[in-house]
Order: sequence, then structure tokens, then C-alpha cells
Amino acid sequence: MSRLSKGLYAITDSRLIGARLVESVEAAILGGAVVVQYRDKSDDHTRRAEEADALQQLCRNHDVIFIINDDLELAAQVGADGLHIGQEDDSLNQARQHLGDDTIIGISCYNRFELAQAAEEAGADYIAFGRFFSSNIKPDAVAAHIELLERAREEINLPVVAIGGITAENGAQLVKAGADMLAVISDIFDRPTADEITAATQRFQSIFNI
Repeated sequence: MSRLSKGLYAITDSRLIGARLVESVEAAILGGAVVVQYRDKSDDHTRRAEEADALQQLCRNHDVIFIINDDLELAAQVGADGLHIGQEDDSLNQARQHLGDDTIIGISCYNRFELAQAAEEAGADYIAFGRFFSSNIKPDAVAAHIELLERAREEINLPVVAIGGITAENGAQLVKAGADMLAVISDIFDRPTADEITAATQRFQSIFNI
């Protein structure tokens, strides 16, 4: 499964975390997150570069994979381990040419299995389906069904990420169906203290031992 392993894929959100970014992400790593994705849709390029660089150093120190969401140039600038793109973002071929063969590139496939097939053929390193449950972060995202994970386990030879409204209570069924990683935002980071973030992250660990 390439450099990706089964486990929790933590995604940041500036609206939830604010100025506590590095502290909060470190708390999630201490709780067991195996991948961290920096997701910030703002236009503050200076702040985003500073935050991404700080998180890259943090993840490197903890031997955790660091992914940038939807910003090829920022991923290259900070030397991120990977880039996550959607169907409307930079093409996989462009990202691969710019970042090199060693960079992990993941693609959102929403609720469409044919996009996962195309991503595998194009050389993606992982695919992501979702949303599987109601999401406060992206409430209008299309709904995905658990059968996608079951089919991907049989037909796709790539790690599969599930995203969208996932909690420690509902995530086990997704892993059982075929998800290798659970991408989580609110159930980790919508917490007032670092200790609570670590505790929230730890609650996911038993899911990956089923």
C-alpha cells in the first residue's frame, strides 16, 4: 500500500482551529493520526505558507505523512509529502510532472466509481470517496454510499480514503466495508483543548484493529 498505511487521516480547518494550528495538529499526531492534510481555502498566501512550513516540519519530526490540499505550488514550496486534488483542481499529470514520482497524489472521487478507475489508470497514489455522513464542513457535498467502498476493495488496487461526517462512532462500518483510512476534521479538531484533541484521535485507533 505504498507509503500509506491504514489509519486516521486528519484534515485541518482554519475555522475550527484558528491560531492553535500547530498545537492542535501535534495533539492529533500524538493521538495516532498517520496522515495530516493542510486544508485552508483563504487567500492569505503568506500565512498559508508559514503554516504549511511549520506543519511540514512537525510531521517530519513525528514521521507522519504531510499532504497539501489543492495547492500545487504550496506543496512544492514546502516540500510536502503529497498533494490532494479534486476533479476541478490541477490535473494529476500536471501535478506529477511538477512534484515528481515520489510525491503522494490523492484524488477526490466523490460518489463516482468511474473517477476512481480513471484515477488509478492515471497513476494516483490513493483515492477518496465521500461524503458518507452529514458534514458541517461541506454540507452540500454529494452523498456517497458504502457500496462504493466494498466495490473499491474488490476492483481498485489503491488505498481508499473515506471522508464526510465521520466520527469514532460511525467510522468502523466504513473500515469494515473497505476504507483504509478515515479522513476526519470536526470530530478531531472541534475541541477546546489539545488534550481533548488527542483523546478524540485515540478513540479511532480501535477501529483499525477490527
